[in-house]
Amino acid sequence: MKKTPDSGAKFRQSLPESRRVVVKIGSKVLVDAKGRPDRRRIADLVRQICVLHAKGYELVLVSSGAIASGMEALGIAKRPESVPDLQMCAAVGQPRLMATYFELFAAHRVRAGQLLLTHEDFERRLSLANMRRTLDHLLVRRVVPVVNENDAVADEEVKAYMSLGDNDRLAALLSRQVRADLVVILSAVDGLRRPLAGGRTARVPFVEEIGRGALSLVRPAKAGGLSKGGMDSKLAAAAACTAAGANVVVADGRRRDALLRVLAGEDEGTLFPASPV
Repeated sequence: MKKTPDSGAKFRQSLPESRRVVVKIGSKVLVDAKGRPDRRRIADLVRQICVLHAKGYELVLVSSGAIASGMEALGIAKRPESVPDLQMCAAVGQPRLMATYFELFAAHRVRAGQLLLTHEDFERRLSLANMRRTLDHLLVRRVVPVVNENDAVADEEVKAYMSLGDNDRLAALLSRQVRADLVVILSAVDGLRRPLAGGRTARVPFVEEIGRGALSLVRPAKAGGLSKGGMDSKLAAAAACTAAGANVVVADGRRRDALLRVLAGEDEGTLFPASPV
């Protein structure tokens, strides 16, 4: 891991020039302390996306939260462990989540669309071509695609919290298809952190290269809970995105205007710059 004295300031200056931006929002950002969908925070995130939309940015939103929304509707306090129960929660929660998004985007006079995907959609040539064409048409027509894994039918996705891979990976795969300039991963942490004396930690503002130094700072994700991915999956996603030519920022989505601050080129989160082509 390498850091420059300016903590990547010269790279951040280019972020406002991004044209297509993939924004991934994790489950922990979308829920309150009791694990219920936090409508106020979701509304604020939509507001930020709409501000950027009005400035001409083309945005793809990758949103977790279907299972959490279904758990609330079904009165389930603890995330289920069985795949059928997880799929049940996703089936109940996904339309509730999208109804919230459609309502909140409409309040800003912005249209939203829904795509539910699995890894198979990226492996089959015809499905991939159809996906790419649909996304391009949505973005050209100024529609914000809201994308999620199709958890109700894809058991490999809902089991992903036990290993690597979740919507961080989905955001990375999508970034290639839409030729994104920037991927912003909004999490419940303010980026990669390094240990300090006394058990404290500090945010790492800039990681020029994702190597052993960065990976050594990652703690394994805890099993259970609402979130499927930890910093390990975010680093894997960042590595894939930067290799494809997109800048990546991991930031705390609970901080007010975090997304707007990232696109303004401010020192928010951890920046992973695109690899030289």
